[in-house]
Amino acid sequence: MWGGQYQAVPQTYATVHAAYAAALERAPLDSDTRRAYDSRVRTFLAWLDGSSLDGDPLTDAHDRDFAVRDYKTHMKTVLHWASNTVNAHLTALDHFFAQLGLGPAIVRRDDAPKLAPRALGARQQKRYLRAVERRPLARDRAIGRLLFYSDVRIAELVALDDDDVPLSARKGKVIVRSGKGETSREIPLLDGTARASVAEWRTERASWPGAADNPALLLNRRGGRLTTRAVDQLIDELATDADILDEAGAVALFAYILRHTLATNLLRAGVDIVVVAELLGHARLDTTRRCTLPAHADLEDAVGRLPTDQ
Repeated sequence: MWGGQYQAVPQTYATVHAAYAAALERAPLDSDTRRAYDSRVRTFLAWLDGSSLDGDPLTDAHDRDFAVRDYKTHMKTVLHWASNTVNAHLTALDHFFAQLGLGPAIVRRDDAPKLAPRALGARQQKRYLRAVERRPLARDRAIGRLLFYSDVRIAELVALDDDDVPLSARKGKVIVRSGKGETSREIPLLDGTARASVAEWRTERASWPGAADNPALLLNRRGGRLTTRAVDQLIDELATDADILDEAGAVALFAYILRHTLATNLLRAGVDIVVVAELLGHARLDTTRRCTLPAHADLEDAVGRLPTDQ
């Protein structure tokens, strides 16, 4: 549906998954959430197909509860997934069962450690940027770097018109005219490679269909404005190329992770949190403040500083 290395849907549940996929299209969710829910439901259906549960958890609420509880145990004890990952899959299943008309399963969430939202580590960032550099289309290289260096959301990115990204020899900016909550903001674009990628795409764009008539910065092959789904697909391909996968081996890169990465980089460089919130278009400082929480790597670094007997 959204591409990537998602678990194939068992034939037994192809019809129910197709109905859920259609419901996802209509759901008031952002594209990252749709992709994540779809991937997690696919994984659950594959597990369900191989289980030996009695009853039908897709039609009976009692069977639903037992199935999801068993699946939670499977995620924790067999797959060894962290509490945050398990809880994220349970949230997706809440949505799935709500669409089936059964409502969320009655299953307890584990208390998860209060950690920073997921961001790319230093090595992953390098692999991501190298994957961007390997893209054959100038348009795709521009997209990859704009997402990394300007913190725009996917919907904001595809809504950009060509004159919303003015460039000069040493500076540039991204003008978001209608962001989340119908807010606007201007984001400085100071990275030279990002500006060069946009300039290179503009040169290539001039020969694309629709270039003379369509104001969109990003065009598809037919001359229309590029869609969020096309950007989702590109992110999947970049994640695969950069080997950014989750514990289940599925694509684990989303636009919000790139936003968290930029926020984390800025905050750790000493940039004031109010400035970071303005750049990201956060209405509440608490949203930005989550990026100041420790990550797993910080915990490992702290323990690594303890004295040893060697």
